[in-house]
Amino acid sequence: MKKLNKDHKASILFFTLTLLFILTVMTNKSFFEWVFDRHHNQWSWYIRPLFLIPFCSFAYKRSWSGMAITLFCLFTSMFWFPIPEVISDQVKTFLQFEKTYLYGEWDIKKIMMTFTIPVSFFLLGLSFWKRNLRMGLSVLILIATGKIVWSIQNAGESGTSILIPAITGLLICCVVLFYGFRKMGKE
Repeated sequence: MKKLNKDHKASILFFTLTLLFILTVMTNKSFFEWVFDRHHNQWSWYIRPLFLIPFCSFAYKRSWSGMAITLFCLFTSMFWFPIPEVISDQVKTFLQFEKTYLYGEWDIKKIMMTFTIPVSFFLLGLSFWKRNLRMGLSVLILIATGKIVWSIQNAGESGTSILIPAITGLLICCVVLFYGFRKMGKE
């Protein structure tokens, strides 16, 4: 049996920590509320998409631990910022919708929709692991478009509160990855 190297051990640790974070958020209502109070700070909305840059870079470099650490940071960044002093009504309404959605009834449709998240990360990682920029950027665009459409379709007007952070993050990711991919390809 093949022995695990340091990269694999670190990736298992951080994938496990990410799953524990998600399970804790979903099963501990007071922790969930604490996280979402801080998630009202829109800085977390702007920073989260930017984690896709190192995720893709680590996939390109075939670093399991880098990808796992980046996912852990992406998920936990929801609470990195303090509770904002001023919160727009749209943000309050949208996050209340998300909270209700997450703690509402889980039917097969919601489970399948939620399953698109790990599938999207798998496809994004695979794209850059295989060094396919076109496929990777296509997956990024699909992820952002899916989040925008889902938010507006399900949360209505308040769902538009994610437009600027999502589009800004998408544009920054695409530009940085495009130029970074070109530079790494020349090494």
